[in-house]
Amino acid sequence: MTEQQPTPPALEQALHTARALVLADLAADGIAEAEIVSLVEDAVSHRRWWVEQWPEGASFLAGLVAQDVQDALLDRYGRWPSCPVCSGSERHALDVEPELGPDPHWVCGRTATAVAPVGKLGRA
Repeated sequence: MTEQQPTPPALEQALHTARALVLADLAADGIAEAEIVSLVEDAVSHRRWWVEQWPEGASFLAGLVAQDVQDALLDRYGRWPSCPVCSGSERHALDVEPELGPDPHWVCGRTATAVAPVGKLGRA
């Protein structure tokens, strides 16, 4: 049996930061309930393995965890986060851009409007 190496402190900090940013956005929408927080924990756990394999991707974690939670919520909650830019009867979710890159933002895919950085939806 292979012994698992501990996650280096910088990677652990990046995981905690990604978790906190996504939780802040969920709280801003008033949906940071226990079941949904569990989805965040699952996403962080999955990304822990990913970042251990590719440490250079640590700056991408916030966007990736946000996308993972967004995907997990689709079946249980619906589209999240809802776009505050577009009005009308057809609700749609914001997208994370860049999909794989540092400094992720929530963006309206229909209007290409940057709404807020991941973790700052409450200030948008």
